[in-house]
Amino acid sequence: MLRHQLLQLAVPLVKTHGFTREALARAALSLPTPHEQPLSEPAVTALFGEGDDARRTLIHGWLDHAREQMRAAPSSSSSVSLRDVLAHRLRFNEPVLHYLPEAFALLASPSSGLPPLDPVPGLKHVSAVADDACYIVGDASVGPAWFRKRATVAAAYGAAELHQLTSPSTAYEFLDHALNATSKVDASLDEVGQFGQYVWRSWAGIIRSSGILP
Repeated sequence: MLRHQLLQLAVPLVKTHGFTREALARAALSLPTPHEQPLSEPAVTALFGEGDDARRTLIHGWLDHAREQMRAAPSSSSSVSLRDVLAHRLRFNEPVLHYLPEAFALLASPSSGLPPLDPVPGLKHVSAVADDACYIVGDASVGPAWFRKRATVAAAYGAAELHQLTSPSTAYEFLDHALNATSKVDASLDEVGQFGQYVWRSWAGIIRSSGILP
């Protein structure tokens, strides 16, 4: 209970403290009965993990919160568009955009160091965004079409998010382009493996663009 509460309170602190152990420590100052001091390093470790594992916990918590905000966003009509939903999710990135390349690099860097880059976090991230977005707009696809729809939406969102990190001012224009491009290949995207390869290339691009990993 306390761990979950502290993690929720740490999410707004990312804007000023980044995805850091300090943000987690300072969350204790925002409790209903605030602590007089931030959490100690041993306390942060006990609650959230050692070293960068605590930072990974915060990153996952922030990503979960971002999707919750996307799901909770009110729509002006009963037929909100997929583009509007994804654009809302991209806007949530804006206050912490300068922290995201390092955060994505950290997620893709396993604690063990093997493999050098792990594609699973990137795939899970864009897949979860796509699944929620399709649910919000009432997508009624079933069977193979269900997978194809989410694969193409995830590919579009992943590409737009990568573009946002390097060119924020044109991110929404690029989202329109990506959605248009992926809609044209929807009928021919028969293997989820193709989607995985596409997203992983985008994820690796995000990491390398950060300059943290070669």
